[in-house]
Amino acid sequence: MIAYLCGSIPFGLLVGKLKGIDIRQHGSGNIGATNVGRVLGRNWGFLVFFLDMGKGFLPVLFFGRMAGDWIAPGTPGRSSIYLMWGGVAAACILGHLFPVFLRFKGGKGVATSLGAMLGIYPYFVLPGLVAFGLWVVLTLTTRYVSVGSVGAAAAFPIIFAVFAAIRRDLWGGIAELWPLYVFGVVLAVLVIYRHRGNLRRLSQGVEPKIGASTGGSQRPS
Repeated sequence: MIAYLCGSIPFGLLVGKLKGIDIRQHGSGNIGATNVGRVLGRNWGFLVFFLDMGKGFLPVLFFGRMAGDWIAPGTPGRSSIYLMWGGVAAACILGHLFPVFLRFKGGKGVATSLGAMLGIYPYFVLPGLVAFGLWVVLTLTTRYVSVGSVGAAAAFPIIFAVFAAIRRDLWGGIAELWPLYVFGVVLAVLVIYRHRGNLRRLSQGVEPKIGASTGGSQRPS
């Protein structure tokens, strides 16, 4: 519940209020960093991105620190601890996607998902950073944030599986890590699903690129 409430903090809306606007009435109407950046400027978008990332990172990292030796390889019952760890991360992300403070209408979850992944240390840190690097490459080459987000989300479970195989001696086998595999797949599906509108606009050729104005308060259909 604490993780969900942390995830529900609408930083995009709060930053918009500080600038005197309701971000939900401008651009795409989304409270995430991408829309904030388009409407208020790149620096404000970066601020919201890191705030949204932090609300996913801190609760998940805190749980990992509390779990301590229980998540060490070979520990009996380790899988159940991983399941709870993934549950904390999922609660943060669901809080951002469906915030109780905004009648359950939130953002796309990319920044919060990245923060939650980085909080699952060390298992998701390297795969998460590689996925983030892929997001940067795809976003800069296509100039579509949605392409970078969907591509990175789809690739993350594969990247994690590769790292888990390489570091099997340190991390343990799939019998222990399966909750993290499942969480990675569910996370990828959820992020892609939340971008279904962007994918539709991409197919129609009307998805705004980086640097393009969304036309003030006009929302894309």
